[in-house]
Amino acid sequence: MQLPTFRLIALAAVAGLLAGGLAVYVTGGPSGNNGSGRQAGAGDVAACTPDPATVAAVRQAASGEVAAMLVADAPRSLADLAFDGPDGQPMTLGDREGKTLLVNLWATWCAPCRAEMPALDALQVAEGDTDFEVVAVNVDAGDDAKPKAFLAEIGVENLAFYRDETIELFNTLKRRNLALGLPVTLLVDERGCLLAHMNGPAEWASEDARRLIRAATGG
Repeated sequence: MQLPTFRLIALAAVAGLLAGGLAVYVTGGPSGNNGSGRQAGAGDVAACTPDPATVAAVRQAASGEVAAMLVADAPRSLADLAFDGPDGQPMTLGDREGKTLLVNLWATWCAPCRAEMPALDALQVAEGDTDFEVVAVNVDAGDDAKPKAFLAEIGVENLAFYRDETIELFNTLKRRNLALGLPVTLLVDERGCLLAHMNGPAEWASEDARRLIRAATGG
């Protein structure tokens, strides 16, 4: 079953916030293992001057099921975003340099997040390769048991397990005006530069989503 279209997605996101998503708005300084991730410097931002052809392709492809994806309005490096990798060790987006990434923040208590996980898994199967990866970062508090059990229960097998139990990753995106609630999704190029971003869920198993990824990767 496909997720709601753009207008209904916006309403669902607002409803999700009112229903309890506001609990995600944690403030304060860095915490946990990843709070002191490398800060994006002037050199990083300068290196993020977007390729006009790629920007135009992404803008044109952001339609249909992914129409809520907003093309970045200024150069932004996200290479410093920090969380734990599949091996449980701290890492940054910069460590995935060379790959275009669809970064998605999700939690087990977020109903729209739960609904779109199988679609993200399907997108990884369809488009994942040496040039592209879906990086789904779980932001549940506590240990790994609950999110891993949920993914096993719904049969998600193709997404690597990324984690930030400190919520600092979400707060960093909130401070940068990229996150309003969960889920939040970022399309990042191979240099760690923001191409586009979205708040709310989407139908990632759709042809529209695959077209968007191909536009970003030049495929």
